[in-house]
Amino acid sequence: MKNFIGKTIVTGLSVLVASFFLSGVTVHNPITALWVAIVLGLLNNFIKPLLVLLTIPITVFTFGLFLLFINVLIVKWTSQIVSGFWVRDWWSALLFSFIVSMVTSMLNAFKTK
Repeated sequence: MKNFIGKTIVTGLSVLVASFFLSGVTVHNPITALWVAIVLGLLNNFIKPLLVLLTIPITVFTFGLFLLFINVLIVKWTSQIVSGFWVRDWWSALLFSFIVSMVTSMLNAFKTK
């Protein structure tokens, strides 16, 4: 449970950082960022593996680039689920997923030291 809370807080901070740098992403407040982190975590843990499994042929055909589409889809679904979180377009969602991944990785590196 402690690990889940720590990951959620780190992802929430990453969401705030990404929304600061991207004009196409809006997060109303830090509580909304935490909700975004929770929903992203749930979708990434339960829905994304199913999507990846179902789309193996197209993922292989596109040399893995289809996984980017799945990431964007997860972010767009999160923006529809969480009130106060808005993503303007697919490019903003793609950049958002890149920034959240990078910032989360950096924060986790600091957390483990």
